[in-house]
Amino acid sequence: QVQLVESGGGLVQPGGSLRLSCAASGFTLDPYAIGWFRQAPGKEREGLSCISRSGRATNAADSVKGRFTISRDNAKNTVYLQMNSLKPDDTGVYYCAARRMYYGCSFDVAGNDYWGQGTQVTVSS
Repeated sequence: QVQLVESGGGLVQPGGSLRLSCAASGFTLDPYAIGWFRQAPGKEREGLSCISRSGRATNAADSVKGRFTISRDNAKNTVYLQMNSLKPDDTGVYYCAARRMYYGCSFDVAGNDYWGQGTQVTVSS
């Protein structure tokens, strides 16, 4: 069964940190660029960050640049999103998605081949 599984979400105070994981099962992530996305209550899903197949190229939305760091460990078939300096506006369901790309990466919502089921992140005091 081909699937992506996110984990690591939870409740955190403003200014705190979380590390999300996106683990693949049933297939290898090697050929895929990976993106992280967020859907806040009542809002559309938005792209946050992405990483290329090799991990050498990354990109991030302005809203998270300097606070969130994406990385991958192909040996573990897992991608991570380290989130620091969290704000209440970061609250939402976080998703990872895989897109077959030879070069670079994209955090466009459209065009992904596989999606995870999401993990809830709540930033509140």
